[in-house]
Amino acid sequence: MARIARLTHYPVKSCAGTDVPSAEVTETGLAHDRVFQVITPDGDILTQRQHPVMAAVRPRVLGDRLALSAPGREDVVFAIRRDGPRRPVSMLAWHGEGVQQDPTADEWFSDLLGRPAELIGVTPDHHRVSGGEFPGVAAFGDAHALLIASESSLDALNERIAAGGGEPVPMDRFRPNIVLAGWAEPHREDEARELTAGTARFGYAERCVRCTVPMIDQETGAKAGPEPIRTLATYRRDPRGGVVFGMKAAVLRPGQVAVGDEVIVHSWAGPSPSTAAAEPPLTATASRPAESV
Repeated sequence: MARIARLTHYPVKSCAGTDVPSAEVTETGLAHDRVFQVITPDGDILTQRQHPVMAAVRPRVLGDRLALSAPGREDVVFAIRRDGPRRPVSMLAWHGEGVQQDPTADEWFSDLLGRPAELIGVTPDHHRVSGGEFPGVAAFGDAHALLIASESSLDALNERIAAGGGEPVPMDRFRPNIVLAGWAEPHREDEARELTAGTARFGYAERCVRCTVPMIDQETGAKAGPEPIRTLATYRRDPRGGVVFGMKAAVLRPGQVAVGDEVIVHSWAGPSPSTAAAEPPLTATASRPAESV
């Protein structure tokens, strides 16, 4: 039996997450997840890919206020602007708008990153459609509402890293929203197609193709490569390029979830190509690979 072992939302895209004992699941994912993001004056997003130090930024949603902290910097707290002046934003293939937040936040991020930066939030009419096997909608996440991973997948990866003489990596390198415990076999999340937990229902979108972020220490914001990407490349390659870990999901029914909730899988697909040799398929349906995010 699988159960929820950890719930994490990331208020500001590419900054640190907040673990919570329970969460509301909205149509765009966990409440407060990636509802803010940092952009350039031209509207391009700024992420850990270009600025690893963003991993060490700790945002906290305090009701109608947002607090930002980082090592060696003075904390700032300001009122969240739900609507108001808007800025264009361009993220991957999506072009939309965001609500300008407090100038104090812009100055704080500009000083941190050493370049002009602005903090924006989702608009009240935000509607960004996500694709995949089960389409949905997303806030400012790379492509989908949720990232789900299992403890057994991380355990299997760390065994391989250790066998190669490397240091194990923590789950936060992969920045999941929902971590599952209880499955003996790794990467079962790749095969789940429809699942429920608490009062919410989720649908598989695609496997998550990883970028360079898992090679950044999420506590310090420092580059710490080449693991885990080096080891993942030996057994978790995607047919279209890159390596995969975890699965992206759409919200099929909003609700409430909590740590300890049982996870019920209502439909399955066959195993992913990287695990097919080691794990017998549950059905004859092939797994669908993911696009890079």
